[in-house]
Amino acid sequence: MKKQFSILLFLLIYSIVNAQQAELSVKKGNDLYKLKQYEPAKAAYEEALVYDPSSKTAKFNLASTNYRLSKKSEAIKEFDELAINSSEAADRAKAFYNKGAILSDQKRLEESIEAYKNALRQNPDDKEARENLQKALMELKKKNPPPKKENEKKKKQEQNKKQQQQPKMNQNEAEQKLKLLQQKEKELQQKMQKSKTGAGSPKDW
Repeated sequence: MKKQFSILLFLLIYSIVNAQQAELSVKKGNDLYKLKQYEPAKAAYEEALVYDPSSKTAKFNLASTNYRLSKKSEAIKEFDELAINSSEAADRAKAFYNKGAILSDQKRLEESIEAYKNALRQNPDDKEARENLQKALMELKKKNPPPKKENEKKKKQEQNKKQQQQPKMNQNEAEQKLKLLQQKEKELQQKMQKSKTGAGSPKDW
């Protein structure tokens, strides 16, 4: 019984010491990250994960450091793992958001849009995710404008609609307009004849 108790006590002390060492390594990594010393910061976060493989902070900061080191594929993979394995919605939202930001930077717009959508599913109040989603959608629209043929079809359809909306003349209205035109033509001819006969006649004093 004493032996079992001593083993449990040793494991407890070991886990506490490891957790403390992991925290110290994370702090060291954060200080280096702020100074933009990304390579040693990465080493510090990796060291923290040796002491505590479950440290979410170390994993998250390691992924961010890999992004700064232009190791974007690694960063995306790490953020993916965080999004899948995190139990809290806030952590999943941050992981998806960062993944979306990296994908946008790489102009992988369709994938970044999906990542931002996933971030908003976890945290609908995330304004930055919403804004970046809108930007990515606009960029995608500019990149892939609708084909000209479709635009022409739409224009033709609109014209046809307008024509259909215009009231059509019935037969009586058409006949009346024709009679009116004929009457005007007749009056014009009469005026022309009068002006010809009256040409050169003396004026009254």
